[in-house]
Formats: sequence, structure tokens, C-alpha cells
Amino acid sequence: MSEPIEIKLDNKEIESRLLDLAKRSENLRPLMKNIAGVFAYSTEENFKEEGRPDKWADLAESTKKQRTKTGHYPGQILQVSGQLASSISTYYDNDSAVIGSNLDYAAIHQLGGQAGKNQSVTIPARPYLQLNNEEIIEVIIYIKNFLI
Repeated sequence: MSEPIEIKLDNKEIESRLLDLAKRSENLRPLMKNIAGVFAYSTEENFKEEGRPDKWADLAESTKKQRTKTGHYPGQILQVSGQLASSISTYYDNDSAVIGSNLDYAAIHQLGGQAGKNQSVTIPARPYLQLNNEEIIEVIIYIKNFLI
């Protein structure tokens, strides 16, 4: 029977890097702040471009007629008064980055669904809280740079 081979590695460098990573992970707030900034920028661009990469569904003819009567047509989708766009806020702490709106009707525009009297109106989804591929990569780069 052969003798076992013992290999010893000097892992001080690995231990040092792991300890450094653990220390950095204690305060993720700067990273979360950057991510929340990407969320905010992305949302502003989504409102400005009326959807990215795919454009939002056009307004229904009935909505165009209604807006014409009130002097709000032509105009940008989801921005008759600007309340929805201006209600968007970000929050970040050590553990998370969040974006959203406190308006009752915010979710129906993001997700789509039935609304109105007797749920008789179908609102198409117009996702304004959405990152495009470049912004997802930007978030990943922030994470990698933070950990390096």
C-alpha cells in the first residue's frame, strides 16, 4: 500500500482576499445607492421614450378623443399630468435598492389589466419600471467593481 501524499498550500493570500471581501460586504450601502441610481435613470428614459426596447401600446382611440377634448392630445403616453412620473421614488439601504410609486393606479400601468367601472376597460401593460440589457450590465459592473 502506498503512502498518502500530503500537499500543503500557503493560503494566506486567499484568506486575506476573503477577509477583505467580508469587510466590504458589511457596508453595501454605496453599491445599493449606485443601483438605485440606475433604476431611476432607466425609469426616466422609459417615460421619455415611451417604452424601451419595445414601444408601449398606443393609446386607445377613446382615450385620444377624451384627451383631445381636454387639450392633452397629442401628448406623451402615461403623462397627462406628470403625476405618475413624478411619483417615482427610489430607496436604498445596506441590503436593497428599490424603485416604485405610491400612486394607486401605478401598478395597472406597469402590469396592465382590467380597470374602470365593472372592470370593463383593458389597460395594456406599459412597463416603465424596467431595465434594458445595457442597464442590467451596468448593475453587474457596479457589483463586480464593488467586490474587486
